[in-house]
Amino acid sequence: MGFYFDHNAATPVSAEALAAFTAAARDVFGNPSSIHSPGQAARQTVESARRDVAALLGATPKEIVFTSGGTEADNLALFGIDARHVIVSAVEHPAVLAAARELERRGVAVSIAPVTPEGLIDLDALRTLVTPETGLISVMHANNETGAIQPLAAIAEIARDAGALLHSDGVQAAGRMPVDVRALGVDLYTISGHKLGAPKGIGALYIRDGVKLRGQIFGGRHERERRAGTENVPGIAALAAAARWTRAHREPEAARLAALRDRLELGVLARIPQTRVNAAGVPRAGNTTNLRFAGLEGEALVIALDLAGFAVSTGAACSSGAVAPSHVLLAMGLDAAQARASLRFSLGRGNDEAQVDALLDALETAAARLRKLSPAYVPAV
Repeated sequence: MGFYFDHNAATPVSAEALAAFTAAARDVFGNPSSIHSPGQAARQTVESARRDVAALLGATPKEIVFTSGGTEADNLALFGIDARHVIVSAVEHPAVLAAARELERRGVAVSIAPVTPEGLIDLDALRTLVTPETGLISVMHANNETGAIQPLAAIAEIARDAGALLHSDGVQAAGRMPVDVRALGVDLYTISGHKLGAPKGIGALYIRDGVKLRGQIFGGRHERERRAGTENVPGIAALAAAARWTRAHREPEAARLAALRDRLELGVLARIPQTRVNAAGVPRAGNTTNLRFAGLEGEALVIALDLAGFAVSTGAACSSGAVAPSHVLLAMGLDAAQARASLRFSLGRGNDEAQVDALLDALETAAARLRKLSPAYVPAV
């Protein structure tokens, strides 16, 4: 059996979420919009789940809209706000960057905010990009590739001063650190079920009470007319179960994963020459590390580790198969070779010290073997 170190791409469905999904799929089969008893049972399941997800984010239930996942929630946030100028950071997930490009094709002015070499948004540069027409700023909470945590409260202050709304893609943060949307100052916040133990195909968007947002899917009057379509009751029930588990265990689990992440980083730096931690100098999600192996091709190392029974990633799962280097690492100032030599390791509930130590052994062996074959590797003198 292999060991899984790619939880930022997708988490295994937890026992709690699977039980909730199965029970809802089997027993709660009514349409939540129907007025008969089976329909009202489904409605009660959805509204109970809405309370659980709201509690995870420090929101109120009426501020939660269920979606098919993070990509839809991001798109709903960007396309649903009437803005003539939008600012997004250079290290956003493709769900935000591609939506921004489409906004630009539709005539909306779009600016890309640069980041520092550590991967944090350059606040001074952000201020210079703001104009009187800026209606929305979108900056992710925790980066999916490096784990770097953006200073959302400071960004929110810039947005408020400009009279703009702030959206944050919190997909990688919501299950891994405390999230209080009030304290963060965000107006819109995205989460996705398959990043916190729920199945794929379910997510949510927090929309601060008072924010006017146009629905992007047309049909019935579901989700307070913000997202048409019959609700995915089993997926919503599973998301609620994952949210409840997360609230109950988030702090100790985050500390456990951070300790495992540090064990992995320190082991790699001590045992494998010419390695670096990307974004090492800034606050990061405790389960995530992005390591650079000089003289290696990340894809080759991913394949070697996979053959040894370890699942890791070169970066965003949505970009897998692409030969282009990570846009996140390039935005941080790495050159193409450095970006291609980097791997992401993201830990979750199923990982433990024994797995980390086994991964270190496999990494050391694979890196040494591949470097012998690599013309780009120059041993340190």
